[in-house]
Amino acid sequence: MAKARILLVEDSKPQAELVTKFLESRGYEVVWTEDGKSAIKIAKTQPVDIILLDLVLPDISGNEVCRWLKMSADTKGIPIIMLTVKGAVTDKVAGLEAGADDYLQKPFNEIELNARIYACLRTKALQDELKEKNRQLEELLKQVELMAITDQLTGIHNRRLFETILKKEFNKTARYKNYLTCLMIDIDHFKRINDMYGHRAGDITLKEIAHIITNNAREIDTVARWGGEEFIVLFSQIKKDDALQPASRILTAISEHKFTGITDEQITVSIGIAGIPDPSIDTEEKLIHAADVALYEAKKNGRNRIEIS
Repeated sequence: MAKARILLVEDSKPQAELVTKFLESRGYEVVWTEDGKSAIKIAKTQPVDIILLDLVLPDISGNEVCRWLKMSADTKGIPIIMLTVKGAVTDKVAGLEAGADDYLQKPFNEIELNARIYACLRTKALQDELKEKNRQLEELLKQVELMAITDQLTGIHNRRLFETILKKEFNKTARYKNYLTCLMIDIDHFKRINDMYGHRAGDITLKEIAHIITNNAREIDTVARWGGEEFIVLFSQIKKDDALQPASRILTAISEHKFTGITDEQITVSIGIAGIPDPSIDTEEKLIHAADVALYEAKKNGRNRIEIS
């Protein structure tokens, strides 16, 4: 409190000198200006903890200065105490309606002024503390929300979010008679990778494959970990036959990639493709099932290959 920076807006130099001397004797840092426009500029460009604002100024009234400061996001949180010789109730009400936090009539008692400054600063400190706690809470909620839709190992979308997006995209595609293609991707012989190189190497493999798939998809596409060693991709506005090209890029990129900790082993994937419009697919569950059946065919036909339903 004692180190607070006070902006004193007072057009009378003798009065300003008296107030400044008193405030500095109480440990406050004081910045003085004698007109409203300068007060607004200082409040917007310099750190200020509280403003003592005279009502009558040579350029614009203290009420107008108060309104300007309270309308700005940068300065609306600064407490303002109005100082004036006008003591009518209407004058006090006008100042408070303009946004002033307190109102002190001249001539004022210095002890009372100090008490009112302290009260405003204490309230501001509590408000700032509350704002910081709210900011921390909002940040925590964002992290929780992100965790709820993110696969913790690979950092890509999880199955829960994918199913939400799929439902929305499926309905939109059906409504506008567009195209939607689903890729089901499974790592070939993944259990053997875990058995031979350990689960840490297996985890690294999953991360690197997720990265490869994401790099070969567009920003508008959805890439997710379906579960275990399975990944799933949703291509918007692409026919299933046209999805063969990006699927082939994924297949090749993975088979040619040198995985961390696995120097003498080629890791491959199998991919199943399904899409709509298709007369046999009228729900999102059937779309995933069709892609899964195509994936099974790819596995059955030798792995490291793509099959289209």
